[in-house]
Amino acid sequence: MSTPPAHAAAAPAFEPPMSEPPTFEPPALAAPALAPVVAGDRFGSVDTLRGVAVLGILAMNIMAFAMPMAGYFNPMSAGLAPYQGEFSGVNRAAWWVQYLVFDMKMITIFSMLFGAGLVLMHDRASVRARRGFAGVYYRRLAVLAVVGLVHAYLIWFGDVLFIYALCGLLLYPLRRFRPATLMSVGVVLVLVGMVITSLLGLLAGFMRDEAGVAQAIIASGGTPTREQQGWLDGWNGMNSGFNPTPEQAKEQIESFRGPASTVVLANAAHALPMHLFMFPLFFFWRTAGMMLIGMGLMKLGVFSARRSPRFYGTLMLVGYGVGLALLLVGARELIRTRFDAVDYHLYTGHFNAVGSVFVALGHVGLVMLVCQKGALAWLTGRLGAVGRMAFTNYLSQSLICTTIFYGWGLGYFGALERAELMLVVLGVWLAQLLWSPWWLARFRFGPAEWLWRTLTYAKVQPMRI
Repeated sequence: MSTPPAHAAAAPAFEPPMSEPPTFEPPALAAPALAPVVAGDRFGSVDTLRGVAVLGILAMNIMAFAMPMAGYFNPMSAGLAPYQGEFSGVNRAAWWVQYLVFDMKMITIFSMLFGAGLVLMHDRASVRARRGFAGVYYRRLAVLAVVGLVHAYLIWFGDVLFIYALCGLLLYPLRRFRPATLMSVGVVLVLVGMVITSLLGLLAGFMRDEAGVAQAIIASGGTPTREQQGWLDGWNGMNSGFNPTPEQAKEQIESFRGPASTVVLANAAHALPMHLFMFPLFFFWRTAGMMLIGMGLMKLGVFSARRSPRFYGTLMLVGYGVGLALLLVGARELIRTRFDAVDYHLYTGHFNAVGSVFVALGHVGLVMLVCQKGALAWLTGRLGAVGRMAFTNYLSQSLICTTIFYGWGLGYFGALERAELMLVVLGVWLAQLLWSPWWLARFRFGPAEWLWRTLTYAKVQPMRI
């Protein structure tokens, strides 16, 4: 998550429909129904970029898989120090890598590619005179939403599939808009989300002040009013997500180390407020905004590696130059304020909210340049396979990590420090880079992609090549 992880992870978001520019034939007199995309209809650059995103998203999600959420937001939390390690040495270095390279950057790319997927699907259906596109698109979203709910409440609360499905409802009516319009509306939505975040920061500051009054009354032997007690309870609940007390940290860790029934309840207790509270206040605005920006960029040929090398070089230099400058200022302020929850909502989190968009575009420019030049073919081919199976790989990351960290598996929740968790990330990356091309050499789709297509088209899809 970036705003909480996300996690990070589906076609449109997970399976872009093309990989090489198709040879378009004149539309048939009787328009055929839409059918699943075949391998020859894919853009390899989009698959490769998606592979980078789905692997990179794990580098931030790992903290939410393995630690209370405060570990994701605050590496200096005193209550979590015995579990995630002190903010020094290799743990500090690991945070810097996560913050500069991955945090919010990969989920930004993921969201943009979701929007890009709709453009690809619509263009393919229009040129080939396919019928029933709207029905297929909304069935895909319905299936995605159901899978997302199962994932969120029974496996891992940081699911993004359900959120993507809801935001995707906005995209279809806007699919024919011009790139400039799509990107302008997208930017406005992102900025609205930042304004809402700052307003919540003001509310959190007021809440903290009122909580201080209640604590002073209690310390002097008095009894706060019901309203004052309410502010105190609200502040303690909010602040526990950034800087829990040792007792709060221990309670959260024990709940995820417990038996399956306890884990499911703890997981659902995190997922429900994400859907009821955090989605309308945080996730919708940024996620939908980045999807619209992704639609515009796809229409401009950015993700399909059709722009000039000079364009991608400029995108990379400007993206990294502006983005990293903002992130360095933001990191300084985060550390200076010790990742304070109020300051994070008011302004310190905004440096990454904006800087991550630029760095994500820098990542896009770099990947497109590599794809254009045919460099690192041994790696881009494997990344492309990971991208073609991104739905499967995203879900498998959750299954692998919850098996390692939750009580129904090995129970290592809260047991590994931040730097040690990066070794787990490297292990999962290696496994997915190896197994994805192996699987696709034998089968048409990943397991989750096959199920998604089968349910979307209400017809069992052929699996073996």
